Amino acid sequence: MWAFALCAGLSAAPVHAEAAADLNGIWQALGSAHWNLEPHAAHAGPGPAPDALAAARGGLGVVEGGRIPYLPWARLRQQENFRNRGERDPLRNCFLPGVPRANYLPYPLQIVQTPTHVLLAYEFAQASRTVYLARPDFEAPVDSWMGHSRGHWEGETLVVDVTAQHADTWLDEAGNFHGAALHVEERYTLQGPNHLRYEATLTDPEVYERPWTLGVLLYRQMDPGAQLLDFKCVEFVEERMYGELTREKPDA
Repeated sequence: MWAFALCAGLSAAPVHAEAAADLNGIWQALGSAHWNLEPHAAHAGPGPAPDALAAARGGLGVVEGGRIPYLPWARLRQQENFRNRGERDPLRNCFLPGVPRANYLPYPLQIVQTPTHVLLAYEFAQASRTVYLARPDFEAPVDSWMGHSRGHWEGETLVVDVTAQHADTWLDEAGNFHGAALHVEERYTLQGPNHLRYEATLTDPEVYERPWTLGVLLYRQMDPGAQLLDFKCVEFVEERMYGELTREKPDA
């Protein structure tokens, strides 16, 4: 319900757009992109203790062409990230996931659209972002974890331009990453009443040899009682994040 409350406060400037598809609803990705965007076999999860439920399932990959076209130094960095993913993955400290990762986490998201704005609300960490349809020249005031989103309709496809993201977010659990110059173009296209094709083209000349595209399917939740629930993950990692600040220290 909180998603609708946020949307109600948005301005309603007139916008002249083509007939838009109805993307309203709760959606969720069901594939393996959360673990690794590239093709991969099933492997053990991070951490020293064996844990079958923490292991990653295999996947055929969602990157056009198979692999992300990293610059040589960046591929080495990604491999180092993978080896240290148990400590380095920002999501393990409940940081916001960024774009595009927020859209293929194993948590639902809700889309609420109006003629002038589209709101995306995410269950993970209660992240959210607003896509401005009527303000193409609205520049981001500052960089942020979820970036700055401006959109328009191309036929029945919602196209979103995402800039001004922090460089600290990852693209998946395998340590695939980007830099401060990341620019993402998202495309949301209905492929039926309950299937939404999501594509994201990532451009970052500091990290990648060329722009590249990933694509996943989002599935509409059909349960009539479906809604986003609370997943305030900070409470699960407070000791890890803030323990040193709250623990009593011996007298000097």
